[in-house]
Amino acid sequence: MKMLWNNFKVAFAMYSKIPMPAADWDRESMKYAMCFFPWVGLAVGFFEFLCWKILDTLGAGSLFRAAVMTLLPVLVTGGIHLDGYLDTMDALSSWREKERRLEILKDSHAGAFAVIMGGVWFVTALGASGEISARALPAYCGLFWISRCFSGLSVLWFPNANPNGTAAAFGKQAQRQKVTVVLAVYLLVACGFLFWVHPLLLTVMAVAALVWLYYRRMSEKYFGGITGDLAGWFLSVCEAAGMVWLAICSLGMEKFL
Repeated sequence: MKMLWNNFKVAFAMYSKIPMPAADWDRESMKYAMCFFPWVGLAVGFFEFLCWKILDTLGAGSLFRAAVMTLLPVLVTGGIHLDGYLDTMDALSSWREKERRLEILKDSHAGAFAVIMGGVWFVTALGASGEISARALPAYCGLFWISRCFSGLSVLWFPNANPNGTAAAFGKQAQRQKVTVVLAVYLLVACGFLFWVHPLLLTVMAVAALVWLYYRRMSEKYFGGITGDLAGWFLSVCEAAGMVWLAICSLGMEKFL
């Protein structure tokens, strides 16, 4: 139990700004850390749900509500995944050879394409969040859990471009078979939850899976495998794509169902 608690603390300390007691950073603390990575998404989803309900009760406008829902995940995670997304967009936009792209990922300076694509991400998330209906809200909140389940699976099984990086360290030290089973069960639970809320919302799982498959292909083709920055790119794109799809579902449900 003590080891699992330490793995929990490592996951939250690494991937969120939620205050946590000091964790022991050793090999044991990484064995099951990926099992708790989706729990960070669960915390994000909980805060999103709570804020949406409070703002709706107060009669807040859709734009203000959308702004809060867009910024909240960034604040809870400290922007760690968005940072990887920006670095990856800089590297992809360079159209340089693989080695040079990996160097750009490590560059602490933000290029023009990072700024541009960061703006694209925020506008996309803002617009989609403003269309989320009360019926689609549980799926919207669950998206942060789903994206991290898929991300955890990629850390465990996708080829790694940087064997000394953070993603590789978590992948190497993890109990792969056991953690894979846990993440698969998480996804099955998410499928059941989405179907229970409304069968149409289950389609967001297919959207996340398609982004995940593209992530595998893109990361191997352009970088030789995944890195911590590419993992951030996946989470950001997966969640943005899921938000857009759920916004479309919300509009359809309001109009036809």
